[in-house]
Amino acid sequence: MILLALDTSGSGCNVAVYDSDEDRTLGAAGEDISRGHAERLMAFIDLALAKAGVDLPQIERIAVTIGPGSFTGIRVGVAAARGLSLALNVPSVGVTTLAGLAAQHLRDQPGTPVFVAIDAKRGEAYCQAFSPDGQPAGEAAVLSLDEARIAAAAAGGPVIGSAAPLLGDGETAGPSDTLSIDIVARLGALADPTADRPKPLYLRGPDAKPQAGFAIARA
Repeated sequence: MILLALDTSGSGCNVAVYDSDEDRTLGAAGEDISRGHAERLMAFIDLALAKAGVDLPQIERIAVTIGPGSFTGIRVGVAAARGLSLALNVPSVGVTTLAGLAAQHLRDQPGTPVFVAIDAKRGEAYCQAFSPDGQPAGEAAVLSLDEARIAAAAAGGPVIGSAAPLLGDGETAGPSDTLSIDIVARLGALADPTADRPKPLYLRGPDAKPQAGFAIARA
């Protein structure tokens, strides 16, 4: 199966064309751009396809990161994945950044459970525990740092992700939330293609609040 993987969940905008039968990335493109994902994503898709020597109609599945992460970036990636899925009449699947970080760690250091904690600011962290085979051992949640410390201790194994130092754990794998696009592709190939179409994973409500006191009455 030839799969197109998209990751716009953070400051990077990354794309890969992946052959699941050979477990091989055929072509990849992207940069750490901080902003402007909507303007750059299609160009990176074209470049990754060109490097892979693959035409867009040959794509058999789309995989996209759904968060948690950048609010705008995730919306751009999910919209692009769903649009391409509709145009090509192929399945689209979502990959959480939490599952991606867990799989990335377990690829390099297998054999133990892992607790992923991403800094959500405001004294909170996006968290999820995973078993040694990479399967979720609980639901993804946004927790206070105190709650996250308790959950991490209960999960066992190392704590990884940008919030790991904030939890004061001695076994941390570094503060980075950088996700390999190859991991997104592999998880996308393993995902259930019959599941619901990907949608953003928002573990916390939007910061913007409607200002009811300034609403204009309708006629």
